[in-house]
Amino acid sequence: MHVVLAGGGTAGHIEPALALADALRRQDPTVGITALGTEKGLETRLVPERGYELGLIPAVPLPRKPTPELITVPGRLRGTIKAAEQILERTKADCVVGFGGYVALPGYLAAKRLGVPIIVHEANARPGLANKIGSRYAKFVAVSTPDSKLRGARYVGIPLRRTIATLDRAAVRPEARAAFGLDPNLPTLLVSGGSQGARRLNEVIQATVPALQRAGIQVLHAVGPKNELPHVDNMPGMPPYVPVPYVDRMDLAYAAADMMLCRAGAMTVAELSAVGLPAAFVPLPIGNGEQRLNAQPLVNAGGGLLVDDAQLTSDWVQSSVLPVLADPHRLYEMSRAASEFGRRDADELLVGMVYEAIAQRNK
Repeated sequence: MHVVLAGGGTAGHIEPALALADALRRQDPTVGITALGTEKGLETRLVPERGYELGLIPAVPLPRKPTPELITVPGRLRGTIKAAEQILERTKADCVVGFGGYVALPGYLAAKRLGVPIIVHEANARPGLANKIGSRYAKFVAVSTPDSKLRGARYVGIPLRRTIATLDRAAVRPEARAAFGLDPNLPTLLVSGGSQGARRLNEVIQATVPALQRAGIQVLHAVGPKNELPHVDNMPGMPPYVPVPYVDRMDLAYAAADMMLCRAGAMTVAELSAVGLPAAFVPLPIGNGEQRLNAQPLVNAGGGLLVDDAQLTSDWVQSSVLPVLADPHRLYEMSRAASEFGRRDADELLVGMVYEAIAQRNK
């Protein structure tokens, strides 16, 4: 069996694809896996690092919304569809699983031409253009939210790294807090604006740290590798404030924390709900509003708070986040609500869909 994965460009597309690849290999170590990608995407580093083959195709960026530019897409896609076809033929692909982004659409169209089964996975609450088109040709559509508008969709969640999907926060907490130099017993706020950080979150939390410390709250703050680390002057006897450029072990960061202040990317929401970590979500104020839609179901379930970027202030953190951190019962209830909403088995469910799609083709 050989499966081709199409989800290059950003970590939000690549990480679920790699989580599925890992799950397929656990099920059958002999399965062949090839990931489609371009020379400019993160996949050129992430895919080989995880031990999987990368098949490069030309990049054809897609407009985020239907625009007059769409008219030019078919012509620009011809070469990249042909390149994707050649990869499918060379690998004798049994199935294509797409995760959206600009390598997914050529993968879908190449698979349609060759009669290869297609599975679409949509991580965001609001589907992207590639997956909207791909879902027309796919018998199997998997989504991350129960109220997706994609036709015939199955709610499975987002495939997660095993270190996250199997994380027992309570068991790992002593090790995690020691790793970051945190107090083993104090309530802990984790702050991160994503892989590159978020200036607004950084500015607000730095202004709020003294008030949090006075209230007995310690802070682990991933500022982003491109942002300057703030000066730290931890006073004796005060809870620690630990700023770091980047966290490469998010499982430890989640285990160390009691609550998180963060953006609301689909992967972040899925990971936090899976591990049962309450969060205050600050959706990015750009794009098509998908981050708010990503977080809203978890917030509605009681597992988080939601605030507009423009409304995020030091006063809001002190009036809305600090009371949660100071209330063990409320933290417990929010954690339980997040856990009940989250899905840890999306990778295994998607593996089942792969086998189902191939079995139907072979009938």
